[in-house]
Amino acid sequence: MTDLFSIEGKTALVTGGSRGIGLMIARGFVEAGARVYISSRKADVCDAVAAELSEMGTCIAVPANLSEHDECQRLAGEITEREGKLDILVNNAGANWAAPLADFPDTAWDRVLDLNVKGVFHLTRYLVPALSAAARPGDPARVVNIGSIDGLHAPEFETYSYSTSKAAVHHLTRVLAKRLAREGINVNAIAPGPFESQMMSATLDAFRDSITQMVPLGRIGEPEDMAGTAIFLSSRAGAYLTGAVIPVDGGLSTTL
Repeated sequence: MTDLFSIEGKTALVTGGSRGIGLMIARGFVEAGARVYISSRKADVCDAVAAELSEMGTCIAVPANLSEHDECQRLAGEITEREGKLDILVNNAGANWAAPLADFPDTAWDRVLDLNVKGVFHLTRYLVPALSAAARPGDPARVVNIGSIDGLHAPEFETYSYSTSKAAVHHLTRVLAKRLAREGINVNAIAPGPFESQMMSATLDAFRDSITQMVPLGRIGEPEDMAGTAIFLSSRAGAYLTGAVIPVDGGLSTTL
């Protein structure tokens, strides 16, 4: 039982790993003894975060713009060339857009869906060989997609493309889980509620008290809440779980 939740010695790639929820997961993985690659669009930020996390373990920066098909293929190829196999893929990189219905532009759909949905699909499919190579009897490789509770219910804010993209991520998770089970790969999703992240910062600055009051557990999510769920899904403890969408939201989605 002592190793049930261990990911020590595993190799992971966390996209959008230089900030927010991706950084929470990357930091948790590094502290848990995994060899972690992080990717984000801004190379300088990615390099700086990797250097910081490397003070407590192994973290390597591989910048990429995952809204572009060719970049998904390049990143997958680079990880595969360096490692040969990949135990854990966390698809976290994402974008948001809010605007009134009458003014919501086509560019908001293109930008958000290209990264939040197509990026998840392309990167995952190009990494299937590396993930499958890491699978062992009783301990499959893992894909963890980061959705949102905004993909589980109609959100308060006018984030049409974002909430739609996250609902798509949840269903893509189920479809990939069914398809990739035969490859030795489990695919699950985490649907975060309110967390301290750059994407949520403006919303929390304006509405922190009211959001906190809406959460049944009465608080905003902490980094350990997110890291702990990702570690569970990636460890032997989560080996028999696939196709699941797990809300990590203090109970918020159960009351909306």
